[in-house]
Amino acid sequence: IEEFKKAGFKKVFDPSKIALIPDHFAPNKDIESATQCKLMRDFANAQLIKHYYEVGRMGIEHALLPELGLVLPGDLVIGADSHTCTYGALGAFSTGIGSTDLAAAFATGRCWFRVPETLKFIYYGKPNKWISGKDIILYTIGKIGVSGALYKAMEFTGEVISNLDMDDRFTMCNMAIEAGAKNGIIVPDRKTIAYVKNRPTKRKYTAYSSDKDANFHSVEEYNLTKLEPQVAEPPLPSNATPVGNLCNVKIDQVVIGSCTNGRISDLRIAARILKGKKIHKNVRAIIIPATQNIYLEAIKEGLINIFVEAGCVVSTPTCGPCLGGHMGILAEGESAISTTNRNFMGRMGHLKSKVYLGSPAVASASAIRGKITHPEEVI
Repeated sequence: IEEFKKAGFKKVFDPSKIALIPDHFAPNKDIESATQCKLMRDFANAQLIKHYYEVGRMGIEHALLPELGLVLPGDLVIGADSHTCTYGALGAFSTGIGSTDLAAAFATGRCWFRVPETLKFIYYGKPNKWISGKDIILYTIGKIGVSGALYKAMEFTGEVISNLDMDDRFTMCNMAIEAGAKNGIIVPDRKTIAYVKNRPTKRKYTAYSSDKDANFHSVEEYNLTKLEPQVAEPPLPSNATPVGNLCNVKIDQVVIGSCTNGRISDLRIAARILKGKKIHKNVRAIIIPATQNIYLEAIKEGLINIFVEAGCVVSTPTCGPCLGGHMGILAEGESAISTTNRNFMGRMGHLKSKVYLGSPAVASASAIRGKITHPEEVI
């Protein structure tokens, strides 16, 4: 917004094609964040932005936009947040850009791209019941590294992907950026179409797929039948290892939420494991539904009761602790296991704190034991 004003632009190109969502430090955590949110609110009002969602109606943007049907197959979407690549789960080309480019796009409705080469990932086999999209993407990033897909598209295919629900697909595309990718993408299928049909916004869309004779940069094939739940050790998402290799790592905090794993299926998995159990006395467990609708659904299903009775704290939708914002900052020497997407030094607080990345199932089991734990050990 500031770059938009600096450049001398007066009006956005189309108030109906811009979405503004206060999520990173919202509800306002301090004066600085309150000022930032006010800047967005004032801009939205002045420009008559149709899709501005205030606290109480908002959610974490990458969960909210698909939920509202604002992103559909075949769309090209740019965003100020690097995890804009999430929408590839719908068969959209979506990617993050910088503030100057976004300001220009606000004004012109255009952006320049170099078409990325594509890495094709084919997943075979029948994974065990605890394997989720989070485990698969952590495993994949562990194989290729944090720059293994630099400025490339990651296309996820194969029988395993076909069997994943939409929430798990969002998780996988969300973390494509952690491998350096320009975007992640999955060809729309019957599950995608069913998801889109249930969205409140109705408009025409086009589902695209790679040509049969497409020339891929490379093709990677993985059999996931024997894959174990994965945990990424700090300080990189590529430090993925089977959960059993870290079973003696003590934790101080658990976070279940974020644009990666704050959807209703994630909360259901957490509740299944936590029901009738108690959070370890030395652990803080923080649950953050990704949108207001997800929060409401969790209330209706009794999931929030399960979390509170277990000793968790439940937050309104926010990015919160994921980026060291608020609602769960780590002190020096503390360790957390989180369903978020990054575990760099200082990501969730003090530079000498540690963040381990895992699925909602692993995070929930770990909250009960007070150390990183395989879900089978607590069920």
